[in-house]
Order: sequence, then structure tokens, then C-alpha cells
Amino acid sequence: MILGQPDPLAVWGQWDEAAPSEILGCEARRPIERSRFEATIRDEDVAALQQALARVDSTIATISLTRAVLRRAALPMATLVKPADVIHLASTMLFHEHGGAALPFAAHDAREAIAARALGFECTGANLSLDGFLTGVH
Repeated sequence: MILGQPDPLAVWGQWDEAAPSEILGCEARRPIERSRFEATIRDEDVAALQQALARVDSTIATISLTRAVLRRAALPMATLVKPADVIHLASTMLFHEHGGAALPFAAHDAREAIAARALGFECTGANLSLDGFLTGVH
């Protein structure tokens, strides 16, 4: 969202409460570094982007990346899930199991959304049509 990439998460910034895995900060900063090294953004833009991410960080509480999360993430999933996405899913599962609010799972990636739905989570975000995904049109 901060880099202005296509198909932004439609619910971005519209939450009253959010609880992502703490790996979100790492995931959000990697594209900034990649863009800087690929020279698609200027070095002077990096500080502004980092400040924008710091503002986002200050508005949300994250779920700690614990051994319990990693153990849960290592278990088989019902669907194919990328490594970072499985950490988000495991964090969400433990958050709900320990009495966390029933927040919808926000996904930008169709595969992650399918995995979240397979685990019984309400899902919101971009590219969430299961019909389109299953037919290869997403």
C-alpha cells in the first residue's frame, strides 16, 4: 500500500483493531529495500517510507513470533501455503484459541485467503473469489 503497488488491500486502514504477526514489519520493509537496490525509488524516499511504516506499526498490536507459533506453522495445512503466510495463519489460529477477538483475516493473496477459509476464518481483502482462483482467473 505504501509503495503504491497494484490491487491494494481494499480494507487497508479501515480497521478498529488489528492483530497481525510481528513478521509483518519485516515483510513490509523488504519491498522498500528491494526497490531501493533496484533503483526504482530514490534513497531519500526510503526514510519517508520507513516513517510511514512506523506510523502503521504504532496503530496495531502484533502477535509475537513464538515457539508455539512456529510449531503450529510447521504442522500440515489443508491447502498450499507460502512460508510467511503460514506464520500469519498460525499466529491467527493461536490468537483465536487464546481468546483473541474474532477479527476477519485480511489477505491480499488468493492462496492465503483460501487457506484462511479452509481453517474457518472469515476473510476479507483483494482477490478473494474462490471461483476465479479455482479456474485460474484471479
